[in-house]
Amino acid sequence: MQRLILMRHAQAEKSAPGGDIDRALSERGRADALTMGRLLAARGLKPDMALVSGSRRTRQTWDAVSESFGDVDLRIEDGLYNASSDTLRRAVEGAEEEAGCLLVLAHNPGIHQLAVEYLIESAASPGVLDKMSGGFPTAAAAVFTVDVAGRPSYEGWLTPADAEA
Repeated sequence: MQRLILMRHAQAEKSAPGGDIDRALSERGRADALTMGRLLAARGLKPDMALVSGSRRTRQTWDAVSESFGDVDLRIEDGLYNASSDTLRRAVEGAEEEAGCLLVLAHNPGIHQLAVEYLIESAASPGVLDKMSGGFPTAAAAVFTVDVAGRPSYEGWLTPADAEA
């Protein structure tokens, strides 16, 4: 793996009859997910493989984001639903030999915590750590370059607002 994209699902409705796992994307969430797909693709960040939580909102986020990518090996993984950073890290490590660019689409706080852990491990600058300490908003993506030893280092940060810049 040469690149890793950690992404949080887009904004979801506040509730659903089936509970949290069944919450659908809001109108804004659908728009943000489409925007993020275009942003990632415009920057050459097209995954070969995507590991996506089994929740409705993450699957819907993927459906919208992936419109900009074409063919991607998609794996819906129920174990990524509200997963801890440790669980997400194991999923990344399990797929590192199969993908050149891996996108993991999951939930806070796990996705945020894993991004921060990778930043700390790669000795990211205080400015980058400061940016990430502000949280991991819906539809945001942290991008990491992965060296030959499998160590991620910070490459960039994208949110839907970047489309307006």
